[in-house]
Amino acid sequence: MKHVHLLLLLCATMGATAQTPYFPPTVGNTWETITPAELGWCPEKVDTLLDYLEQKNTKAFILLKDGRIVIEQYFGTFTQDSAWYWASAGKTLTAFMVGIAQQEGHLSIADTTSDYLGTGWTSCLPEEEEKITIRHQLTMTSGLDDGVADHYCTLATCLLCIAEPGTRWAYHNGPYTLLDGVIENATGQTLNDYTTQKLKTPTGMTGLYVQSGYNNVFVSRPRSMARFGLLMLNNGNWNGNQLMTDATYFNAMVNTSQSLNESYGYLWWLNGKATAMVPGLQLQLPGPLNPNAPDDMYAALGKNGQIINVVPSLDLVYIRMGNAPGVGEVPILFNDTVWQYVNDLMCSSVGLNGPMPIDGVHIYPNPSNGLFTISTPAMVEVMDVFGRTVTAAMQTSTIDLRDHRDGVYLVRIALHGNVTVRRVVKGE
Repeated sequence: MKHVHLLLLLCATMGATAQTPYFPPTVGNTWETITPAELGWCPEKVDTLLDYLEQKNTKAFILLKDGRIVIEQYFGTFTQDSAWYWASAGKTLTAFMVGIAQQEGHLSIADTTSDYLGTGWTSCLPEEEEKITIRHQLTMTSGLDDGVADHYCTLATCLLCIAEPGTRWAYHNGPYTLLDGVIENATGQTLNDYTTQKLKTPTGMTGLYVQSGYNNVFVSRPRSMARFGLLMLNNGNWNGNQLMTDATYFNAMVNTSQSLNESYGYLWWLNGKATAMVPGLQLQLPGPLNPNAPDDMYAALGKNGQIINVVPSLDLVYIRMGNAPGVGEVPILFNDTVWQYVNDLMCSSVGLNGPMPIDGVHIYPNPSNGLFTISTPAMVEVMDVFGRTVTAAMQTSTIDLRDHRDGVYLVRIALHGNVTVRRVVKGE
């Protein structure tokens, strides 16, 4: 069953307001917290979530709401001060830095990559190579062969043209990694220096790019990963400092970037799309990337389960660092399962900043088959988990959800300016 509680969408419906976004100081270790109970969630569900994460080789997990820490847990000998690699979750840092370089006039993503790497950086014919742009690297549509023996390889001998750029989507690390050289040659600074100046210092992030084989892997403490998620949640703004002023680029980065894989932006994975492609397959799979996550979630996903999830509708970020939770190069299925536990944690609409609840509301019987009666003197609105109205009625009414999918539904009941919300589940 799919449990997704988009609480802030309900807040908007009920005229409530979210908390003011919080940003931790850029210096020091201060970070405000808020408890699940204060949010109206179910504190007894926290241990269930943490037990699952521990079973899946997690080292660090942080969940933020409105920038405040709701859960921060470290496992085994790992601590708040321990450092860990981001793997391919670090691709999103690269995407952000390309956007900064463009807004400063160092490059344009429409530029051919050869302008910055020189000719002959691939084994393609010169006229083929010239067609590959920075945008193709950002969107995984370079047309280079991801089926080579080592798709991390950045040598020209590993980079073979098999399709016209922009006509084939393939998760391919080699062309992505070479964006680091594009940034360095465009800005005249090392990748570490440029990232420190433009991203780390303004946000209080720490960490370093480390050479590992062909890859530049970002390594940091968990809270630095959480800081980056918080920056993304606020559209590239850190406590009033708009780091990314190019709103067009930011929006393109976290929305569908091409028609081949709807679930991919500029090195960010996107949820809520009609189809998705995954690494290693040339197939469009039906349905969203993570059915149990909110539609507007976008994610940084890296090998062995390095994860950043950003959910604008909930003002929520969560990060996970650790060893492999299962199989697969990108932890898509694991991320979806974690969302099931997070959804169970966000079990109640109690605590919304709305008017006082209405007394005398009765819902019966248990609507497992989708048919139930609401007894109330008020206006009734039934919404799905995405905040969309399914049906509405006046006063005591029989509600029929039999033609709708199983899952959580939220019943909003309003009378004379008072509002209450009840949760019903179809399919249990």
